[in-house]
Amino acid sequence: MKAIVVEDLIRAHLSGQISVSTRDEVHFEAVIISEAFRGVSRIKRQQMVYAALGKALTEGHVHAISLKTLTPEEHQEKNQGI
Repeated sequence: MKAIVVEDLIRAHLSGQISVSTRDEVHFEAVIISEAFRGVSRIKRQQMVYAALGKALTEGHVHAISLKTLTPEEHQEKNQGI
């Protein structure tokens, strides 16, 4: 599966900045910066992304995905070295 397809699946369920990369079209890395994560635990954030991927995960099109899920403020703090 192409990274852009995974990105589109996530984008259909979550708004914000979404970037997905892959090295072999079954292992992915995603950075998602969204207001939807405000006040939400890291586990719940991951569950939100997994729900967006749905069949892509259960049917094996996405074998593994590394997630960075941040609110805009968390992203800003991280990039400022705070």
